[in-house]
Amino acid sequence: MQDIYDFFYDVNKMLLDKGLGRIEDILERRKATLSGLLSDLLTASLARHSRALTENRYPNGHPDLILRGRYPNDAVKAGEAGIEVKSTKNTNAAVDMHGARDQILCVFVYEVDSETEPVTERRPLTFNAVYLGQVRIDDFRRNARGPLGTRTATLDREGIAKFRANWLYRLSPTG
Repeated sequence: MQDIYDFFYDVNKMLLDKGLGRIEDILERRKATLSGLLSDLLTASLARHSRALTENRYPNGHPDLILRGRYPNDAVKAGEAGIEVKSTKNTNAAVDMHGARDQILCVFVYEVDSETEPVTERRPLTFNAVYLGQVRIDDFRRNARGPLGTRTATLDREGIAKFRANWLYRLSPTG
């Protein structure tokens, strides 16, 4: 998480010195953009600090982190050995995925101050919780497909309760 805090500090300092907005505020205009960027940065940082895991080099491959040397060229379209990394502002740690599958899931819950004025006084992005656990296909509910949307799956009530019991980090006992 410190790598991400350092990155946002450096980028925001540069942006604010140029009279531009904070990266959190710029990316929040498109909800999935910030969480996608965070997930990618977290995946890269976790891989960099890991002895056994590396980034999945397959474009949009699953999972995000795979066992180093397990798959040819450290790339797999849909592998079973690794960790899927997600980030969300949802305090309950629920995230939408493109499909339900048996997997190890890691979710970082973050908060962005988008209300304090002036903008230069806003608190930096903060991680409030990190969860890591095995989830199964039957822990998910399938979400209805909207007229323009892609079908997704989200951990159901029991699945999210089971998953949240596997917390690694929480700022507060209720986080």
